[in-house]
Amino acid sequence: MDRHDMLLSPAGVDALRTALTRARFTANGIADRLGPQATGAVARNDYRAALRATEDRDPLATLIRVFICDQTEPEPVVAAALAPLTVEEALAGGLVEQHGEGLRAGVDLEPYGDDWFVLADVPASARPGRPLHAEHVLGIGGATQTLIGATVRRPVETALDLGTGSGVQALHLSTHARRVTATDVSERALRFAATTAALNGQDWELLRGDLVAPVAGRRFDLVVSNPPFVVGPGTTTHVYRDSGRVGDAIGAELAAAAPHLLTEGGTMQYLANWVHVTGEDWAERVTGWFAGTGLDAWVIQREVADPMAYVNLWLTDVGETADPQRMAAWLDWFDAHKVEAVGFGIVSLRRAGHDEPIVRVEDLRQRVEPPLGDRVDEWFDRQDWLRARDTDGLLAARYRAADGLQLRQEATMGADGWAVDRQVLAMPRGLRWSEEIDPLVLALVGGADGRLPLRDQLALLAAAHDVAPDELAEAAGPIVAHLVERGLVEPVAD
Repeated sequence: MDRHDMLLSPAGVDALRTALTRARFTANGIADRLGPQATGAVARNDYRAALRATEDRDPLATLIRVFICDQTEPEPVVAAALAPLTVEEALAGGLVEQHGEGLRAGVDLEPYGDDWFVLADVPASARPGRPLHAEHVLGIGGATQTLIGATVRRPVETALDLGTGSGVQALHLSTHARRVTATDVSERALRFAATTAALNGQDWELLRGDLVAPVAGRRFDLVVSNPPFVVGPGTTTHVYRDSGRVGDAIGAELAAAAPHLLTEGGTMQYLANWVHVTGEDWAERVTGWFAGTGLDAWVIQREVADPMAYVNLWLTDVGETADPQRMAAWLDWFDAHKVEAVGFGIVSLRRAGHDEPIVRVEDLRQRVEPPLGDRVDEWFDRQDWLRARDTDGLLAARYRAADGLQLRQEATMGADGWAVDRQVLAMPRGLRWSEEIDPLVLALVGGADGRLPLRDQLALLAAAHDVAPDELAEAAGPIVAHLVERGLVEPVAD
């Protein structure tokens, strides 16, 4: 996409950057101006303290009032804050718009990170009653932040952002990829992304088309996507939300495309929704997406919503809550297809080049230690370690319990004192898994201090529990592999 295809001309972008940096309209500059209490209140859409702190209308105060607090300000004041960008250029590019006797924000201009800026459409919540554009460009919402946090951040040569929208994922990719490509089906979204890129001094390859079509035949080291994953009958009203695919087909479609997008060792991560159908195992359904791909896959379900809550969420998101017919049609589709819930989560795939790929689909609802992307990277590393070892290799390795591993017990008081009913290993760090275990596994983990090979440790346990060593070793292999996968015990390097 040509760099001139932006909301502003290249000279206008340079002028806007000058205005923003000169005024210190950055995340840190705004926080310093408002103070912690007002900054925290703004995050809750309470602008009272921020408006009191910006009554003098200097350039930073004006920019905060217009682009953070969504106020209408007199044109001469806005002109002074945006200079050297002219009001005429700002109006032509949609940066501001006429409202009443002044000017207000025409876009969501958000200072982000240490010194970034992201351009998107003004959210529906800020302009109630005004319908969203069919090609509405989202800003930095919850799903966006989820993918940002879940992305593996290893340095790579090439990275692809499928469905870039405002360009925020591409912005993060630019910190660890030498070349960034971003696609979107919406020409309007690409104009926003191009402006975001230029405003931050970035030069991305921007291509228009549906999902992977613009990059057919090309491969990348890292692919990320926050696609229009919303589940429904395939009706398309807003491209950021609706893919035009029926049900959860877009998740399966991306899985099928992944082998053709990734370089050897490459990673693809995307957000997805999937249906929970009455009488079916949702995990088996999602597992089927990866059959024949040859990719390692880890799918974690972070949330589940019932159909009514799900439809309400997405109708509210675009301001359609007053459309009972739309709601009824959507719910009728869920009923007809026996959908009892919708899951939301993260799909992480890696092209590891193995004949027997590992596929795990599981619930991970607990709060995890951020960033989740590091936890994903560690999970794939553990799979590589396990795959390189047969049972003899597992038995020959030495292990130690993970740092901070906790044992939690539930016991019942009886006539003879406390009787332990349940013992749980719990990790207070990382993925924060909890595993109920039996006394033998507890003894195995308790003895994992990194000094003895597992085979020798099992010989001691066999003698103590009067069990045949070979039988214990055969049973212990899968158990230890599972504990390693979950990160509850760690292999000790030779």
